[in-house]
Amino acid sequence: MKLSQVKPEIRIAGFDDAPFGFKDRETQLICTIFRGGLWMDGVLMANVRVDGLDSTDSIFGVINGSSHKEQIRVIMLDGITFGGFNITDINRLGRKVGLPVIAVVRERPDFESIRKALGRFDDAEARWRLIEKAGPVKPLEVKDPKTGIFKKIWFQTSGIDDETARRVIRVSSTRSFVPEPLRVAHLIGQGFRGLK
Repeated sequence: MKLSQVKPEIRIAGFDDAPFGFKDRETQLICTIFRGGLWMDGVLMANVRVDGLDSTDSIFGVINGSSHKEQIRVIMLDGITFGGFNITDINRLGRKVGLPVIAVVRERPDFESIRKALGRFDDAEARWRLIEKAGPVKPLEVKDPKTGIFKKIWFQTSGIDDETARRVIRVSSTRSFVPEPLRVAHLIGQGFRGLK
């Protein structure tokens, strides 16, 4: 699906995971449905395996089973990994659900350290290929509405050009330099910390 324009109330499905311990077998995946960065229309959840390989299918299941599906124009992820090294194939996800995908991170990933950490997995090379397939990590300066200071964040995309992705990130960053769908998904996820 091609995104032709970015309206202030563009519907975004933003995903982040809840905190977990490495003894946990699963963690929660939280999805917020936002109108741009203005207000939230819904919250959805699924489970993903810690260090598993099911995040792509779990995200697809959340979107595909949602009553919001027809309104959603973009999927936004807090990075491409959930539950440790449960790596999302953003290209396969975008094709399956028919929507563009934007993965946003606050710090530029240290790929050398990531590759070293993947060494403990039997399928380390397959996981590394998923990271490579996600494409280059691109910088973007976003103005923090509270302080007026510009901060650099990083993003990867599938099914959307860089300039349109930048517009989506900026239009949804209304309370901080982090897009609101991800900021609120993160806050909801933090609520699970006390339930462990």
